[in-house]
Amino acid sequence: MTAIEQTEAARPRGTRLPRRARRNQLLGAAQEVFVAQGYHAAAMDDIAERAGVSKPVLYQHFPGKLDLYLALLDQHCEALLQAVRTALASTTDNKQRVRATMDAYFAYVEDDGGAFRLVFESDLTNEPAVRERVDKVTTECAEAICDVIAEDTGLSRAESMLLASGLGGLAQVVARSWLHSDRSVPRDQAVQLLASLAWRGIAGFPLHGTDQHH
Repeated sequence: MTAIEQTEAARPRGTRLPRRARRNQLLGAAQEVFVAQGYHAAAMDDIAERAGVSKPVLYQHFPGKLDLYLALLDQHCEALLQAVRTALASTTDNKQRVRATMDAYFAYVEDDGGAFRLVFESDLTNEPAVRERVDKVTTECAEAICDVIAEDTGLSRAESMLLASGLGGLAQVVARSWLHSDRSVPRDQAVQLLASLAWRGIAGFPLHGTDQHH
């Protein structure tokens, strides 16, 4: 059950929940409010009301609005990183790896909760703690892709990281563009188009120790 689903299940005011369940419920409510309103327009009153709790209960778990936002950001940055790592580990066929990685970004932005907006479209990027987390997950995703490129091509770490950053950036920007176009192309087709574009580039680097391409 997602945090937002837990929020829906636990919304009636006055219900006593275990601390972890209450925290997840509050995070789900906060996500709904932040995604809908943005950080600056959101108020702790709105989040408490959405969760069906009093403000003192909310403050027992999160001292302030930024603490709530950062907790959500940590949660959803980790989800993206794990999705990319899972995609890369899903096959040893590099062409399929490229497709799986592209699809991981599309799945992430298509999630009904809209959490990707907190990571990639935040109105709080001037806040150092937010910028640090966004930069960190961007780098960690690129490093995961870089590991595969470096191992398979024999390119230097620096060269592999440049290529990995390009692939990750391509996937993230195009997936968001696709979503904002109201999914004008079916997801499978969009992923295949992007994977084909990326594969035409990365396949130009021969496998390490052979004369064959990926």
